[in-house]
Amino acid sequence: MRKITVGLVAAVVLSAVLAAGGCASQKRVALWNGKDFTGWKLFVPDRSVDVRSVWSVKDGVIHCKGQPNGYMRTQADYSDYKLHLEWRWVEQPTNSGVLLHASGPDKVWPRCIESQLKSGNAGDFVLIGGTGIGVGGRFIQDVSEQYVTVPKKQESSERAPGQWNTYEIICRGDTILNYVNGVLQNKGTNATETSGRICLQSEGSPIEFRNIYIELLD
Repeated sequence: MRKITVGLVAAVVLSAVLAAGGCASQKRVALWNGKDFTGWKLFVPDRSVDVRSVWSVKDGVIHCKGQPNGYMRTQADYSDYKLHLEWRWVEQPTNSGVLLHASGPDKVWPRCIESQLKSGNAGDFVLIGGTGIGVGGRFIQDVSEQYVTVPKKQESSERAPGQWNTYEIICRGDTILNYVNGVLQNKGTNATETSGRICLQSEGSPIEFRNIYIELLD
């Protein structure tokens, strides 16, 4: 009888673990499938440019030439999520960024709040197109300026060129947190934008991305 009871308890525990695992896997959304650009749109404003000459995929890594300016963006809108991505500079580090809550027509650059990837400044916020956010008890917005930079709070936590970096960006309601290699570099509240597309910029020199996914937050 004791063996049967133990077996039943084990079965119940195993079912609970499997159920919890299934729930967790449903919350994680792979934004990039590691093979092609399904679910993404590649954009540069010059229609004579073949976007496939700017972005390509090899061995589970996205290769971006960095020129001309443009972006790859999700076709769907997202809100309330933790975004994970990894990036590294292939040559001389320059500029790129993660555009959050992007809206409106495709252009360079759409209305959004950028989590900066510019070398040495990863973790900055850049308010694009009149967006606003509160940082350190002060609400920052200037609708007359196309770009407003809100500097990161710590010394750079980026790794040397050629090494992989991790960006984890938490968007919950009107709050945005930027973690660069595990270091909280910026926290914004009362953001004017709380949902929209996610974009990765082509804006400088060759850069690579991999392991791009979000975890949906309750």
